[in-house]
Amino acid sequence: MSEQTVREWHAAAEGGDLVLLDGFHALKHALRFGADVRVAVADDPGAVRALAAQLASDVEDDVARLVRAAELRTLLPRVHPTGVAALAVRPDAAEGRALLDRTPRTAPIVVLDNPRNLGNVGAVVRLAAGFGATGVVTRGDLDPWHPNVVRAGAGLHYATTVQSVSLETLPEGPVYALDPEGEDIRALALPDDALLAFGSERHGISPELRARADHLVSLPMRPQVSSYNLATSVAMALFHWGGPHPG
Repeated sequence: MSEQTVREWHAAAEGGDLVLLDGFHALKHALRFGADVRVAVADDPGAVRALAAQLASDVEDDVARLVRAAELRTLLPRVHPTGVAALAVRPDAAEGRALLDRTPRTAPIVVLDNPRNLGNVGAVVRLAAGFGATGVVTRGDLDPWHPNVVRAGAGLHYATTVQSVSLETLPEGPVYALDPEGEDIRALALPDDALLAFGSERHGISPELRARADHLVSLPMRPQVSSYNLATSVAMALFHWGGPHPG
């Protein structure tokens, strides 16, 4: 193991607002969508380079340039099965906010109202990136850039805008809040500038956000079934909106 590489890792980790990219797919997506990766380490750099050649030839050269040998178990409490990790600069908050506020918006923003499960939030980020949503914003005390969220999102935080907001700083646009008492989503057309709001896994939409909503929307669900998983609900709503257009 290179002592210089370990020193670089520790210096980067202690030196600023950096994001842990845990695993090959997180590194791949971050590079693909323009992340500034400061350092990357792997138990077996050759295996990671081979994985890049097989699965991500578009970033193969970047992976080969960045990845250096180090024992991950000495740097991280948990080692990803792909045996690689990296540190990247977190996107500028002001630039992200400008993207959320850009008009006209061509894709909805997903609003997560006081989510509690880190993995669910990461799954939502991954969905939002795949569908081409403008971004994901969260209300509450959960950090949407927590390492476990980034891990679950496979690094796709860099493919969309991910930020925390308050009720007062929600982006502009009509709020469509998912609620069991709402109108069946199949009867509605969701506009491109919609804020699609989803409540917490246990309590649903908060009273204050419900009061702020322009529309209450429900998903089709068999009677006596309590609810869908948060990511499933987001996927259904984004699919109903329409997603990225062919071509």
